[in-house]
Amino acid sequence: MDDTSKADLVSFLKVIPPVDFCCIYGSTLHPSNHDQSTMVDYILGVSDPLQWHSENLKMNADHYATWMVLLGGAKLITEVADEIGVGVHFNPFVTWNNKMLKYGVVRMHNLVHDILNWEKFYLSGRLQKPVNILVDNLDIENVNSVNLRAALSVALLLLPPKFTEEDLYAKICSLSYMGDLRMLFAEDRNKVKKIVHGQFDLFQSMYKPFLEEYEGQDFLRSSSSGSHQSYISQDCSPSATSSLVFRLPPTIRSQMGMKLGDKKIFSESGRVLHEVVINSREEAAKCMQQVLRRTVMISSARQAISGLLTVGGIKAARYLGNKMLKAWRSWS
Repeated sequence: MDDTSKADLVSFLKVIPPVDFCCIYGSTLHPSNHDQSTMVDYILGVSDPLQWHSENLKMNADHYATWMVLLGGAKLITEVADEIGVGVHFNPFVTWNNKMLKYGVVRMHNLVHDILNWEKFYLSGRLQKPVNILVDNLDIENVNSVNLRAALSVALLLLPPKFTEEDLYAKICSLSYMGDLRMLFAEDRNKVKKIVHGQFDLFQSMYKPFLEEYEGQDFLRSSSSGSHQSYISQDCSPSATSSLVFRLPPTIRSQMGMKLGDKKIFSESGRVLHEVVINSREEAAKCMQQVLRRTVMISSARQAISGLLTVGGIKAARYLGNKMLKAWRSWS
């Protein structure tokens, strides 16, 4: 993205209350995307959503569903996001500077918690794909390295001994869609493929440090070909499998441990750690996939219900209609 486009997107932040974190994502980042009608997607991290929405209602009440403004205001908006949804309130179809925007507001504590633990696996899944960070007061980009390393570990457990770089990024990209109810009827069936093809260079720059790290630990071996991408082979031994599982977020490991069993081990510092019992790589991968699928299914359902409530009937129908049209086109 060139500096002019980035400055244009940053300028939107001047018409809303201050934020601690802001990134844009989606088709806006595709180098070949010149469609001005494409909705620009923002994630905004704030310390106190209740206070932030209170201020934003004074500045931009038209961004919100009228019934929420009249019946409960900022308190209702925050409660619906936290109690029904997954902690994110979205305002879609916001018209600004001849652009159509959608922005999601999340509490910084919840954002960091999801990045590190995958408890909701919602925004953490979004941040495993390329984003353009515009504001980062709390160094979320550095925190997110834990998330990227975990995503790489999951993808490796699900991939065969040999695969291409494109296979790897497609698997990473697909993680947050496993179990997503929208994929049944309201998403482009080729979505993952389009994301990876459109942002291949961005995926490469995101995951290069971690691929090099794993290669240095002999988990991976890559070889370049005449094409733009590499061919990768991985160590599928029991010890390599255990190391990959150990790199998964605590919430995922804990749920795997409840299904497969766990054992106590002591770290070098004397701390007691719980290690998942792994009888085979296939069993561990299947269990992990089931845990992720269930997590995504619950989060996507909760967020869908929250979205229907918060955006109002007309906007919800419009948003769903756009999604379903893309889905139907991909099937035809």
